[in-house]
Amino acid sequence: MPPAARTATGVPAAPPSTTTRSRPRPTHHGSVTCPRPVSDPTLRLFLFHHAGGSHLLYRGWAEHFPADWELCLVNAPGRGSLHDVGPLASSEELVAYLVRDLEPLLDRPFAFFGHSMGGLVGYELSRRLAAEGRQVPRWLGVSSWGGPRPSPGTGARGAEPDGPAGGAGLARHLLPDAELRDWLRSVGGTPPELLDDDGLWAMFAPTFRGDFSVVDTWRPAPGAAPPPVPLTVFGGDADAVVPPARLAGWAEHTPHFQGLRLHPGDHFYLRDHERAVARQITESLTPLLPTPTAPSQPR
Repeated sequence: MPPAARTATGVPAAPPSTTTRSRPRPTHHGSVTCPRPVSDPTLRLFLFHHAGGSHLLYRGWAEHFPADWELCLVNAPGRGSLHDVGPLASSEELVAYLVRDLEPLLDRPFAFFGHSMGGLVGYELSRRLAAEGRQVPRWLGVSSWGGPRPSPGTGARGAEPDGPAGGAGLARHLLPDAELRDWLRSVGGTPPELLDDDGLWAMFAPTFRGDFSVVDTWRPAPGAAPPPVPLTVFGGDADAVVPPARLAGWAEHTPHFQGLRLHPGDHFYLRDHERAVARQITESLTPLLPTPTAPSQPR
């Protein structure tokens, strides 16, 4: 029998972790990555990223949620494995794409959470599912997105985005490169090396512009009712892009408002408070899930 392996100090090394060996590999379904697949989840929680971002915003989140929940990290087209699809430039196109792509995974209780552009995506997906008479999410979490605020026009700033625009009042997807890069620097959340390197920027600029076109040209459909879904809003208390007062306006837009959860930080507060946000998501969602049926006792 071979001698037990020893560390450099001569102490017997611990055996390999069976937990690590048995951890399931992430799975991929089109736009969705499941970092911790669950064979029979009680809930699927879909997470939508911000403009210019990717599913990696939520890397590591799975460990903060119940073991029987399956987290589904969604990538918008134009990045990752969907790079060849190209960015979609309107919310209608993006929502139509995701409705088709997510449909096979909506076969059990599910919920949506989205940050910034992801909040818009989660909201419009919920509204689309309700309008088509399909199953709607048990809950919707909107982070750092101000929601419906009608305004005229299609090229000027309006319902969203909130925050500064260019000197000519242009929406972000229409800004000259230099102004758009400066705006992204001021907001944070984008790697400086991407903004400072002309070659890298040229590669990613179409994705940023496509995403901002989705957000900047979105307008509430005339007469559209909010989705019949409990909605909780999250944000940073020092967010200059979507201030807390804008987030609080959700209470006037939907009768299903569940409250505003503010955290210290700016538009990307999420990166410093993922554990706290995950806990609040779990607390909001758990009462809305079916109660497990106890097995019947033998007579």
